[in-house]
Amino acid sequence: MIHNGKSRKLPFDPEEALAHLKGADAKLGALIDRVGEFSLRLDGLSSPFESLLESILYQQLNGKAAATIHQRVRDIYKGDPSPQALLGTPDEILRAAGVSGNKTRAMKDLAARTLDGTVPTHAAIRKMSDADIVERLTEVRGIGPWTVEMLLIFRMGRPDVLPVTDYGVRKGFALTFMRIPKTRPLEAADLPKPDVVFKRGQKWKPFRSVASWYLWRACDLSKNSPPTGRA
Repeated sequence: MIHNGKSRKLPFDPEEALAHLKGADAKLGALIDRVGEFSLRLDGLSSPFESLLESILYQQLNGKAAATIHQRVRDIYKGDPSPQALLGTPDEILRAAGVSGNKTRAMKDLAARTLDGTVPTHAAIRKMSDADIVERLTEVRGIGPWTVEMLLIFRMGRPDVLPVTDYGVRKGFALTFMRIPKTRPLEAADLPKPDVVFKRGQKWKPFRSVASWYLWRACDLSKNSPPTGRA
């Protein structure tokens, strides 16, 4: 992904978040003590259009392949494209850069919905609630709730997002709160249903993003589970 090397400050107090989570949930508190410092760093600041464009390009690809295609797209425009420029680009040019037909259609829908105001500006989105952001951005072709939740956590630093359908969050939840035999790797049948994660997560409010980050780290700590989630 494209970053400027600068670290942005979180819009909430991590120490306050950790104190709340430890007081609200002893098992989660034990995980926090095992993992240590909350070291989430926000991704580079960009507009919702640029963030979602990157998300579309990265879908269903490994990081190296996605980064290569993303850079090819940026090379076309000598940087990040504007919505107008993207809409005016023949599909063949994007396909030649490695963008699939479905992603091309999603990117152009994103551009059109940015121009018509469905996708808010950076200034506007900062004033919106998490729920309103999810509702608005999932109107874009190819953008689902999970993609918006990742934007809320890792781009905007919103403190109270719990992506209950995320595989890593569910796996970390199973490792932390469920009795799983240590003699075998986790299996799909071991993972909790999203509603189970949501129910326990009620006690983590208003810092469910921080709890999610620690559940991802629980996967990293497990010898029977490969690293999962975002650092």
